[in-house]
Amino acid sequence: MPSKTTKPEETVTLEETKNVQTENTPEVSAPDTALPLPPATASVKKAAPTSILTLSADAEVETLESKEDTIWHELQNAYRTRKVLTGHLGGIEKMEGGGTIAIVYYKEMRVVIPLAEMMINLVEDEAHDYGELVQRQNKILGNMLGCEIDFIIKGLDNGSRSVVASRKDAMYKKRQIFYLPDANGNSRVCEDRIVQARVIAVAEKVVRVEIFGAECSILARDLSWDWLGDATESFHVGEQILVRILSVTVTSLDNITVKADVKSVNGNTSKANLGKCKIQGKYAGVVTDIHKGTVFVRLHIGVNAVAHSCYDNRLPGKKDEVSFVVTKIDEERNVAVGLISRIIRQNI
Repeated sequence: MPSKTTKPEETVTLEETKNVQTENTPEVSAPDTALPLPPATASVKKAAPTSILTLSADAEVETLESKEDTIWHELQNAYRTRKVLTGHLGGIEKMEGGGTIAIVYYKEMRVVIPLAEMMINLVEDEAHDYGELVQRQNKILGNMLGCEIDFIIKGLDNGSRSVVASRKDAMYKKRQIFYLPDANGNSRVCEDRIVQARVIAVAEKVVRVEIFGAECSILARDLSWDWLGDATESFHVGEQILVRILSVTVTSLDNITVKADVKSVNGNTSKANLGKCKIQGKYAGVVTDIHKGTVFVRLHIGVNAVAHSCYDNRLPGKKDEVSFVVTKIDEERNVAVGLISRIIRQNI
């Protein structure tokens, strides 16, 4: 008698059951009487397979634990090679000793960066004592919440899976790569080049960006050809924008000054739109700013306008929608000059 061979255990998925042929299967009629049940036997528990049974035959599903293991392995490799990683600034915490730490999340893994390693450089002199300096650094750090930053891991703890990193080291490394001249005497970040920058802070009249390890503030007048009343309406922390490098001054890795703008990257349509304006024409627009009695208006037809008087009994305010009458076209400055006939809608 040939010995019976047991087939290896196979994994069956729901997808495979759809391919079972049923055409030649003989029809089985139900018996008149129920078949006798087999005698009760003691149940034997078998060890469950470690793999996950999936609905599709070729699908792979990762558990939360396996994902964390993969990320932790990636962090260990980055620590050994001093690789620059990128994460999002997700929190700021006070330590028991009084220090401040920034919490950066890299693929949902928590990374701690001390305030001293965030490279928030401020002038410390007789006018600014250390207490005020730390307060200003905390304020700047608060404005950076949600931004994208680079870091290099400084230490790992396998037991608690905690990570300590430095943004300063990552910025120095990127400065060395992109700002120092190569063998031919050329640097990657140079004057008149368009580069990608990260928005790390936004205020009403200024946007702060990080350009390959160096930070730069761009004023509202350099952000757009259109007059901007509030930069926070057009830019937000965490986004990436294109900027043109206006000048670069490098004296050392510690001292790099970059000037850039955004508006020169985009075409100036103000001159073309100015042709849409007609003398004594009335156009709707939004007040972007008021300075020393002069009202700056951005017309809906895409033209910057200046009003020196308002015929409405109410005083115009920022973000008010107004009716503007053109009395003069200043082609040299690419603006329409006129007056505000009335306030259509006040921004309250």
